[in-house]
Amino acid sequence: MFSRAPQQQANTPAPFYEKVKQAISHQIATGVWRPHDRIPSEAELVAQFGFSRMTINRALRELTDEGLLVRLQGVGTFVAEPKGQSALFEIRSIADEIASRNHQHRCEVQFLEETQASAAQATALNVKEGTRIFHSLMLHYENDTPVQIEDRCVNAALVPDYLLQDYTATTPHAYLSLVAPLTEGEHIVEAVRATPQECELLRIKEQDPCLLIHRRTWSASHIVSHARLLFPGNRYRLQGHFMS
Repeated sequence: MFSRAPQQQANTPAPFYEKVKQAISHQIATGVWRPHDRIPSEAELVAQFGFSRMTINRALRELTDEGLLVRLQGVGTFVAEPKGQSALFEIRSIADEIASRNHQHRCEVQFLEETQASAAQATALNVKEGTRIFHSLMLHYENDTPVQIEDRCVNAALVPDYLLQDYTATTPHAYLSLVAPLTEGEHIVEAVRATPQECELLRIKEQDPCLLIHRRTWSASHIVSHARLLFPGNRYRLQGHFMS
C-alpha cells in the first residue's frame, strides 16, 4: 500500500501520471522502498490507482528516465541506486543472505565432479581448454522453497580439495573464501528464461522470468571460480553494498 504523498500547493489538479509519479517518489524518498527493491508491477499499480495501463506506463517510463527507477525486461522494475553513489555488489553466501532474513537454508547437491574445461569454462577461468577443473551443480532452498541454482566451475589447481567437502553443511562460497581468500569479484547480471530442466528444479513455469548472475572471484591474481547463479525473478531482489 502507498502512504499519502504531500498535496500539491497549486490549484490545478495534477495529471494522473504525475500523481502516480508523486506517490512512487514519496515511497522512495521516505525509505519505504529502498535502492534495488522491486516495486509493484504495472498490472498491480493499475489495480491500486485505478488508472489506465498507459498512464502507469508513462509514470514508470518518466521515473526511469529521471534515474529513480531501473527496468529489467522480463524481470520487473526496481528502485535505482541514489545518484552520486556507485554500487559494488557484495560477495555474500546464499546461506548468509537467507539467515539474515531469519529463514532456514539447505542445499541439495545435484552433482560434484572432476572434468576437463570446455571452451566456455576455460574462458571463464582463464585456463586452457581441457584443463582439469571441478564442476558442481547445487540447488539452494529458503525454508522449503528453491531459490537458486548454483552452477560452478573451480580451478582445481588452486583448490585441490573442493570435491571433498560436505556442501550440505557449508557452501562453496564459504569454503572457497576460507582456502582462497577473495581479493576481487565480478558480477554480470541479465534477465533470462530458464531451461525446462531448470524450471523443474526451481518449481516454476517455463514462461516465468529469471535473474541470472555470472559471478567470477579472484584470489591474488588468479581466477578461483566462476558461478552461474539462477534465481526465479519473483523470489529475488538485487541487493548491493554502496560506497560514496
